[in-house]
Amino acid sequence: MNLSLLLAAEQKSQDVTDWAARIGWVVGLLLVIALVYWLMREGWKWRGTLQGDLPELPQAPSGPGEPQLEMSGRYHGSTTAGQWLDRIVAHGLGTRSRVELTLTDQGVSVVRPGAQDFFIPAAELRGARLDKGIAGKVLAEGGLLVITWQLGEKLIDSGFRSDHAAEHPAWVDALSSLTHTDQSDQNNPSNQTEGAER
Repeated sequence: MNLSLLLAAEQKSQDVTDWAARIGWVVGLLLVIALVYWLMREGWKWRGTLQGDLPELPQAPSGPGEPQLEMSGRYHGSTTAGQWLDRIVAHGLGTRSRVELTLTDQGVSVVRPGAQDFFIPAAELRGARLDKGIAGKVLAEGGLLVITWQLGEKLIDSGFRSDHAAEHPAWVDALSSLTHTDQSDQNNPSNQTEGAER
């Protein structure tokens, strides 16, 4: 009988939980998470400060022209051209969001609910391609429309994903055509002569 009492007492002591130690572990874990979040936020601000020399984002003209293509989807971010992990955060370019793209003869209108809208003038377009990743976001092969454009002295890649990925090739073709047309106009001797006469 004494043996059964000892076993019962031992079983009862195993049920006791050290709540102070558990609470200490939880508080410690929450502090580590808060520290990591704070460091990430400070790193984001620091990157934005380093990119402070970027000019303001162009805004759409009052009469942008007749839409050639329209697309709804997601904006996944912008990076230095050719460097898919070198994220650009200045002027809100690092903020992922929903997006409405409209292509006209004058350029690409980028409307982002909850984030800063901007406009890519046709003269600043440098190309377009299908890719699978940008700014740390990796998708299926060809799942991303990447538009390369010039902002001040910096060449930028901006990544977009349509709600209907089948639309991407048409955008690449149209943007490439607009880019080639614009470059041809710039290289046209008659245009250069006209500019020289002014």
